[in-house]
Amino acid sequence: MLKNKINKQSNKIWDVIVIGGGASGMMAGITASRLGKSVLILEKNKSLGEKLKITGGGRCNITNAEYDTHKFLENYGKSKDFLYSPFSIFGVKDTFNFFEELGLPLVVQARKRAFPSTEKATDVYLSMKKELEKNGVVFKLGVSVTGLIDDGSKIIAVKTKEGVYDGKSFILATGGTSHPETGSTGDGFKFLKILGHKVENPSPSVVPIEVSDEWVHVLSGVSLSFMKITFFLDNKKQFSKTGKILFTHFGFSGPLILNSASHVGSLLQAGKVEAIIDAYPDTDEGTLESRIIKIFDDNKNKTLKNILKEFVPDGMSKAFEILLDFIDLEIKVHSITKEDRKKIVKLLKNLKVNITNLMGYDRAVVVDGGVDLKEINMKTMQSNIYNNLFITGDLLNINRHSGGYGLQLCWTTGYIAGLNA
Repeated sequence: MLKNKINKQSNKIWDVIVIGGGASGMMAGITASRLGKSVLILEKNKSLGEKLKITGGGRCNITNAEYDTHKFLENYGKSKDFLYSPFSIFGVKDTFNFFEELGLPLVVQARKRAFPSTEKATDVYLSMKKELEKNGVVFKLGVSVTGLIDDGSKIIAVKTKEGVYDGKSFILATGGTSHPETGSTGDGFKFLKILGHKVENPSPSVVPIEVSDEWVHVLSGVSLSFMKITFFLDNKKQFSKTGKILFTHFGFSGPLILNSASHVGSLLQAGKVEAIIDAYPDTDEGTLESRIIKIFDDNKNKTLKNILKEFVPDGMSKAFEILLDFIDLEIKVHSITKEDRKKIVKLLKNLKVNITNLMGYDRAVVVDGGVDLKEINMKTMQSNIYNNLFITGDLLNINRHSGGYGLQLCWTTGYIAGLNA
């Protein structure tokens, strides 16, 4: 009845209508079209793959080259048990083969991150767009979907601002809420709730961390590859990680931080969160003090300020000009007391940070939340409420690490949705 009140765009009934032309939507469209289905992709942006074009800093971390599925799925937290079936159908090796067939081989770099050989995210988009066109997929751009129309037992059409599109199967691939400037504004979550699905409200999960300390802010742009950070809740130790930390004008970023953010976000809801950074995690205090004593002996007549770079990590001198507030930086090294020297050593091993917040959706690499996986047949990506509705990518409530795991989820779920739709 509702459908008759709205202008139909045509009398054509599409085999598959994909709502959203991002990574999982394009993969779904390619897969369904290869099976000879008529496919329509509706995308509200003026181009397909807007978020895909900016992933990995514009280089596009397509996947992670961990071929052991059990090890790979450890990066999806509690959701891993739901993912063995879909990943047995389309996994990491299948992603490598898929892009190789499109003429875009992948290269593996540090931490097993896989990128297109050209290291250009736009090439990923262009290769997929070319395949869609080759297979006769129709994509309508600048079309905003306003809802799905059902007859009580199945979805029958998509309602847009310009009219209605009829179809047999429907793939919802609108993405989550990270990088809203690319069009990911959570529309799919609204549609799913209206259809009766249980949807966990989204929150940034793989996202930089905001801190209030001035010494961190002055290091904006500095990246240190080997530091240990320990997080505390109300002065009680919670967890530690060691690796690269990127300092920013608002706090911390980098893979280690991004992959800690979800846990930190939970702690922030429970109380006061602080962190302690160990600038020399592989060196105990006694050994570090011995090194500093030698540096001081070799530079007795210089000022403390002029030899900071001799004992603080590369790039951190500006921060220590702030942190060493208990001593005059113009003091000659030979005049530094044993007590102050020990304070310097302790400071290098215990740099205290006040965590104030997680950054918002605009800076998030991944936003969690989405439809409860118990309401999806993960072998087919079918909704358990409407069997001709398929749900992919960021619309699924799956927490994951950065480093190619988000896009691999898009490739896997998009492929399976396209296969079954």
